[in-house]
Amino acid sequence: MLSVVTSLLRGEDAELGVARLRRLANDGGGGPERSSDRPSLRALFSKAGTYLLPGGGRRAWLEVRLRQAGLYSPGASQIFLGAAVVLAVVPSVAVMIVLPLVSSVAAKTVLFAGAVAAGIGLLTPVFWLDRRTKWYQGSLRRAVPDALDLLVLCVEGGVSLSSGVQRVTEDLQLAHPLLAAEMTIVQREMQMGMSAGQAIKLFGDRCGLDDVKDLASVVLQSEQYGAGVAKALRLHSDTCRAERQQRAEEMAQKAGVKILFPTLLCIFPAIFIVLLGPAAYQMADVFSKTR
Repeated sequence: MLSVVTSLLRGEDAELGVARLRRLANDGGGGPERSSDRPSLRALFSKAGTYLLPGGGRRAWLEVRLRQAGLYSPGASQIFLGAAVVLAVVPSVAVMIVLPLVSSVAAKTVLFAGAVAAGIGLLTPVFWLDRRTKWYQGSLRRAVPDALDLLVLCVEGGVSLSSGVQRVTEDLQLAHPLLAAEMTIVQREMQMGMSAGQAIKLFGDRCGLDDVKDLASVVLQSEQYGAGVAKALRLHSDTCRAERQQRAEEMAQKAGVKILFPTLLCIFPAIFIVLLGPAAYQMADVFSKTR
């Protein structure tokens, strides 16, 4: 897409157009800018989590969970565990200190409140990681069909699969930066000697998406049996696009059920008060006069 913009625009117009597209891409999924105190907090969390870093299978499981959320930093495990410890200790100590000063409560109540605060602080990073994983996988899932369409166009145009991956990575920088970053890893693994199927298979293992794993199976089978990659990619692209449409329709069908509970809890009581309030007042007035 960047190459298309620069080809259509010239000079200052091209620079302004590319800058505008970059701002739109950052607004879509970049989140808030990092504040200046992030490095100090990160160092604090890393030091706190270094002593709690597990070994063996539990450490591998934690690293897999972090990679599925798009966290590839070498010290991500230490930072995550350190954040869990700090969020568990600091609120608990604060509650146990402030609560006796505010009101006279029993020691058991203070300990119970501190334990509840520690539990909430300990589970907060876990909920955050689950939410980020869902958001990250959803962003990749929405971007995969577009990347497949571009890859099919490149392969059907006579470009090799490795060159097609490189071109698709460049074109996805603005529209889907998260998938472009993952495709950059795939491209580097292919440059190191891996086949396209193996690199895409590792990508599927990192992100945990069935769509990418199915794509890896398609490419591996094409490489193994010598079948045409373009036709296989075209069929898989159509399948992914149909599945994305089905997921959108499913979400649209669920919207009516999800909006039912806010309607019952928020709108209907107000309607009942407006419609039945005057009648109830008149009935109460009539009954009071008959007495």
